Amino acid sequence: MSADSPLKTRITEDMKSAMRAGDKVRLGTIRMVLAGVKQVEVDTREALDDAQVLAVLDRMVKQRRESITQFRKAGRDDLAEAEVQELAVIQAYLPEPLSEAEIAAMIDAAIAETGAGSVRDMGKVMGQLKPRLQGRADMGAVSNQVKARLS
Repeated sequence: MSADSPLKTRITEDMKSAMRAGDKVRLGTIRMVLAGVKQVEVDTREALDDAQVLAVLDRMVKQRRESITQFRKAGRDDLAEAEVQELAVIQAYLPEPLSEAEIAAMIDAAIAETGAGSVRDMGKVMGQLKPRLQGRADMGAVSNQVKARLS
């Protein structure tokens, strides 16, 4: 087992301060994040590094966004608001999102590096982009942009 990621250590410290401050929403969300990280560690039998912790956070952000949409459609603004609060806590651990121009430049660079010429090469391009963009861009949107460029 490798050493804990600095990000995971920061999240654990934040949990302790949320506990001391009596911040129930933040505490509950951070506990949920740590449980998600722990679950992946148990499943893979290895300690996660920062990139892997970011992947877990990214998945949680995506889940919250989908839940917010569903709750609002169902007229459950109370539940949507709870998800919005959780989303804000989780996003605090993600790096600054990239601008459209930065994402476009990274897509162009990845296409050039892989020599991709058609949609069949999309896996190679996404394989290059994913570690660089994890937690900093919506990977679904990036995937659509790559597909558009390659077709």
